[in-house]
Amino acid sequence: MPTPTPPNSSTCSTPMKAVSNGAFQHENPLDFALPLLILQICLVVAFTRFLALICRPLKQPRVIAEIIGGILLGPSAIGRNEKFLKTVFPNKSLTVLETLANVGLLFFLFLVGLELDLSSIRKTGAKALCIALAGITFPFVLGIGTSFALKATISKGTNPTPFLLFMGVALSITAFPVLARILAELKLLTTDVGRIAMSAAAVNDVAAWILLALAIALSGSETSPLISLWVLLCGAGFVLFAIFAVKPILNIMAKHSLEGEPVKETYICFTLTLVLACSFVTDAIGIHALFGAFVVGVIVPKDGPFAEVLTEKIEDIVTGLFLPLYFVSSGLKTDVASIRGALSWGLLALVIFTACFGKVIGTFSVSLLCKVPFREALALGFLMNTKGLVELIVLNIGKDRKVLNDQAFAICVLMALFTTFITTPIVMAVYKPARRGVPYEHKMIQRKDPDTELRVLACFHSNRNIPTLINLIESSRGTRRRGKLCIYAMHLMELSERPSAITMVHKARNNGLPFWNKIHDGKDNLVIAFQAFGPLSSVNVRPMTAISSLSNIHEDICASAHQKRAAMILLPFHKHQRIDGTMESLGHAFRMVNKNVLSHAPCSVGILVDRGLGGERQVPASDVSYNVVAAFFGGRDDREALAYGMRLAEHPGILLTVIKFIAPPGQTFAFGANLVGLTANKDKKVITVADGTTIEEDKREDDQFWSEFLSVCSSSEESIVYEERLVENKDDVKNVLMEKNRSNLVLVGRIPQVAPLVNTSDCSELGPVGSYLASSDFSTSASVVVFQQYNPKSDVHPLVLEVSDYSNMPDTPNHPL
Repeated sequence: MPTPTPPNSSTCSTPMKAVSNGAFQHENPLDFALPLLILQICLVVAFTRFLALICRPLKQPRVIAEIIGGILLGPSAIGRNEKFLKTVFPNKSLTVLETLANVGLLFFLFLVGLELDLSSIRKTGAKALCIALAGITFPFVLGIGTSFALKATISKGTNPTPFLLFMGVALSITAFPVLARILAELKLLTTDVGRIAMSAAAVNDVAAWILLALAIALSGSETSPLISLWVLLCGAGFVLFAIFAVKPILNIMAKHSLEGEPVKETYICFTLTLVLACSFVTDAIGIHALFGAFVVGVIVPKDGPFAEVLTEKIEDIVTGLFLPLYFVSSGLKTDVASIRGALSWGLLALVIFTACFGKVIGTFSVSLLCKVPFREALALGFLMNTKGLVELIVLNIGKDRKVLNDQAFAICVLMALFTTFITTPIVMAVYKPARRGVPYEHKMIQRKDPDTELRVLACFHSNRNIPTLINLIESSRGTRRRGKLCIYAMHLMELSERPSAITMVHKARNNGLPFWNKIHDGKDNLVIAFQAFGPLSSVNVRPMTAISSLSNIHEDICASAHQKRAAMILLPFHKHQRIDGTMESLGHAFRMVNKNVLSHAPCSVGILVDRGLGGERQVPASDVSYNVVAAFFGGRDDREALAYGMRLAEHPGILLTVIKFIAPPGQTFAFGANLVGLTANKDKKVITVADGTTIEEDKREDDQFWSEFLSVCSSSEESIVYEERLVENKDDVKNVLMEKNRSNLVLVGRIPQVAPLVNTSDCSELGPVGSYLASSDFSTSASVVVFQQYNPKSDVHPLVLEVSDYSNMPDTPNHPL
């Protein structure tokens, strides 16, 4: 006779089946593992991305939104509704959720290891090393002291040694990936503060992982110290095996992965499998699977395309889908309601104070001893206090090992969230390096001495703009003039949340400015065309790359233009031409980049509407044969356009046609309409003349410049022709321009005193004439450059403060990247 089951005994729940037969078969999809997991992923990603949008104006990294999202979905907020929790995150589904989250975490730690370059750590200066050691030691000691208070109150009965170690690591760690993101957002990554912080954080990261391995080894269920010793010795043996046995294999694969050629699929598959295999080994040893993935990432060779391709293959799916699941699995373990009473809240305040005090004061004090300026030292202290995902990993391991109970875990999670959240606003308040530069003379193309060197900062987003840019540069060489042409070709790259973006940015080495690509680097394939073009055309071409958020990349552009003493910034139009001739927008953000540069530029600006000048290839100098048209209505912007046209006309393969528009006696080009333009402060107002001048001054400068043009034209009859056209309304203006729609290039000023030629326009920044020339109604073959001449009277809020005794940087860096 079978023995009856006691009423109070627990029975094992039936495991979830993988897939359902569908609702029509009367089965609830949420009772099955796969559809429930899909719902969880979609909910988590949508919710955390929504929170990231809310946190973006606060300059917070996405990890903050993901931590908050995990806590809100857990029992602290939305999860307090038991029906929601049992429906979306039932206990029987958590094993699958956590397993998938930890697989994603393995590959993220592999990416973190890829970012960490041990060679750069070995080159860390004494200053950064001392700051890093202070940033670990002070908070670690204070963390151990705090752990005694926690153990005496809310963590009674825990194993003292692992608890002390976990609390010390939790308070002393610095999140290297999150710190890099914050530095990049604040444009501090390439400053002295940023370089010291990154070097110190890298050292801190390695030390923290070693301490964490020690804590895990001591936190096993076996109390014998010999077990912990065996775990540590086997862990050290695994690291040596990875260095001397695995690394040579990775080196061979990296050497066989050549620039410009696809990396073999076999190499990718082997490496990703190796990550999982090493994770299994370290898990079997007893120091957690994450260490195996991290060690593989560290030993992968960083030179060449191999590491870059590995990052590209896995970063999107890992950081976009799987990593948010880890924050949710942490949030489901975090119950803020467990912090009850004055004692618990007092302990939370103590932990936060200890973490901040140890990191900030320790780093600040040693930085001052290393002769770091006061404000920079204070900023370093708060930057090194950044926590994030690595902190959550430590805490989750501690909770899984029964070292941290629910209350201690919740206190530490809130501490990590608070310290990371305050980093950005405090650093912005404490330290904002001023952009300084020496004054320079030639800030526009129109100048008294045309034989002086012309410097142009030419920007591009993708390889789509490169052929036209190179052909325009070739046409601008001024072959008959002694003056030289110097081009700074800047590749504009958006700073994304991808680890690869941070990897590229923290290689920057110039003080607050975008970094230059040396020829031997070969990292940015888009600059290779410019590197090859320079020697062939005897033009001084210096490629450079700016990686920043599109909302503030204009600061990099304007600062670089001033530091390079550029006379003009050449920007790509935010639309490109499709095969059918219509103009397609790349997005509003790209348009705002151009508008911000127009408002803050320290020199003249040209916006290039690319319709394929010279076709899709570089045109040799001997084959250049272009018809260029310059429209002249009057005003400083039109004078700048004509000055550039006169330089183009010096090329023997270019014919410049200048059309001077003339209004009937007693009338203006307004034709009864209001003239609206954008001023430097972006306020719209009715204008009758160029800002900062009177009608008489503007007319006098036009007449003087036109007389100079006529004198040049008389001596260059074979390359310059001009005609005067009487126009009585805006339709006449459009008809005259339409006659030239088969030309190769049209030059026009941004704000001539002309009535708008189109009724509505989504590119008002080009002005009344430029908006029409950029439309598909005008042409499908004529490229356009719209010019805005630098006006010192409207430059009232410069991004770069000119200081006459400022020690300026050289044009190119003196040190390797």
